[in-house]
Amino acid sequence: MQEQAFWISPGRGEIRPVEVPEPGPGQVRVRALRSAVSRGTETLVFRGAVPPDQHERMRAPHQDGDFPGPVKYGYLSVGVAEAGPGELVGRTVFCLHPHQTAYVVPASDVTVVPDEVPADRAVLTGTVETAVNALWDAAPLVGDRVAVVGAGMVGCCVARLLAGMPGVEVTLVDVDPTRAEVADALDVAFAHPSEVSGGRDFVVHASATEAGLQRSLELLAPDGEVVDLSWYGDTPVRLDLGGAFHSGRLRLRASQVGEVALPRRHRRTRAQRLALALDLLRDPAYDALFTGASTFAELPELMAELSTGRRPALCHTITYPGAARIATEMGGRSCSA
Repeated sequence: MQEQAFWISPGRGEIRPVEVPEPGPGQVRVRALRSAVSRGTETLVFRGAVPPDQHERMRAPHQDGDFPGPVKYGYLSVGVAEAGPGELVGRTVFCLHPHQTAYVVPASDVTVVPDEVPADRAVLTGTVETAVNALWDAAPLVGDRVAVVGAGMVGCCVARLLAGMPGVEVTLVDVDPTRAEVADALDVAFAHPSEVSGGRDFVVHASATEAGLQRSLELLAPDGEVVDLSWYGDTPVRLDLGGAFHSGRLRLRASQVGEVALPRRHRRTRAQRLALALDLLRDPAYDALFTGASTFAELPELMAELSTGRRPALCHTITYPGAARIATEMGGRSCSA
């Protein structure tokens, strides 16, 4: 069957035809309903800014092609299983797959979306999974004072998870004043970087900027820690470590979703972490992250606009051809198409 997929070459995107085979034993064919653009990572890939020494390590699941491109990249896809194991057919599923109208993958690579989670919201599964992993790394305690610097998709998901922990004081920090409305919907405080108070037990950094990382260190109490979720690609990052970094015994560490966080690595699998993220998405507060939608045909132009900042967005979703009709015909559940 001939379908369509979105491909990236540095600075340019295009939709190409792709042959999708019939599923074999243990495989499932998924008809895409929605996907989302992971703005930070995907625009970095769009600009061709993946460092050469990270070309293999930063491959996405089911990626085709090699960096810098042409490459088929993305990992926030929701669709209906239209062929494969009987227990999956007709179910709405999430898959870490690039933007494509339909695809065949091992059945073990899809996760069934709970009936209470709409397909639109389910595209955040990979982002909430990243937030879960970050908090396994950070290990927050009851009563902690926390700042989340960077109110993008990941930062907002981290803030929402922290908001549900007893006694934890959470402030979402961003230079964009419009993110205050999102913070309010997530039930957390909001502050501009110049106005946020310090003395934080730990800070989660997710702005992917040098200034954001520097401010994160400045917000720590003595012996505090910054957990950095940003991927900077080939952009150098310079920090001033001549102030309280040494005398305050501050710590800076990376958190990345490619591996289960070390405190849980021997007790949780990636599949369990993904299923947990989907379960957490029963929470309708995450709907505050959606700021726009485009059709699959508009994806090349959209990515160009997102990569240059001409299109401000928090979570931008992609709608696929015939999504509403397909969902009805297949009996797909959990779909708001």
